[in-house]
Amino acid sequence: MDYTAYIHCQVKNLKNGLEKSRIQPYVTISRQTGAWGLTIAKKLCESLKKVPQFKNCPWAIFDKEILDKVIHELNLPETVLPYLSESTITEIEDLMEELFGLHPSRYLLVQETSKTILHLAQLGHAIIVGRGSGIITAKIPGGVHVRLIAPLEKRIEHMQEYLKVSREEARRFILEKDANRKNYAKKYFDKDNSDPLLYDLVINVDAVGIHETVKIIEDLLLIKNKLC
Repeated sequence: MDYTAYIHCQVKNLKNGLEKSRIQPYVTISRQTGAWGLTIAKKLCESLKKVPQFKNCPWAIFDKEILDKVIHELNLPETVLPYLSESTITEIEDLMEELFGLHPSRYLLVQETSKTILHLAQLGHAIIVGRGSGIITAKIPGGVHVRLIAPLEKRIEHMQEYLKVSREEARRFILEKDANRKNYAKKYFDKDNSDPLLYDLVINVDAVGIHETVKIIEDLLLIKNKLC
């Protein structure tokens, strides 16, 4: 994704003295693996760019780019990228790797990632996918926090096609990814990422449909920001 227009708009807003306290719209997306999370983020981004109420600044999606920013800000080698994922790691492994200088503390990396997510939410016009973004930004007004779900069988079919793998490989991939994301939220934020009370919306994408899911999120974003 080209972030040039988004960055130029944000820089222009800052130069024009727009108050940092001004409430800006943003979206966070938590998703079960294979529940079309990135697909919906992309379609939502394109749809929001056409909404007249949001024409003052383009929208952008932030997923893996959050990790790239953290690496850049901390001046870290790209070899630490695997440690920034939502993968499972034990306390002992983290401690030993930090002691032997294999990578910075996982807690430091999560802290820096969280700071980036908070800043993006405050800037607004950002669709932030994963990394506990809904939990991190819960107290920042203007946002819509979404959890995307779908039946396991449907997600397996989707990932089979997307990854070009067998049904069993797709199933293992989904279960491992979901477990890692659940552990990430529990370990660093002491939250259960499947708790519906963490979100404004929990949407079964298979039942509702991708286009309809995008429209529901868009409508709620307008309502929460009193733009309709």
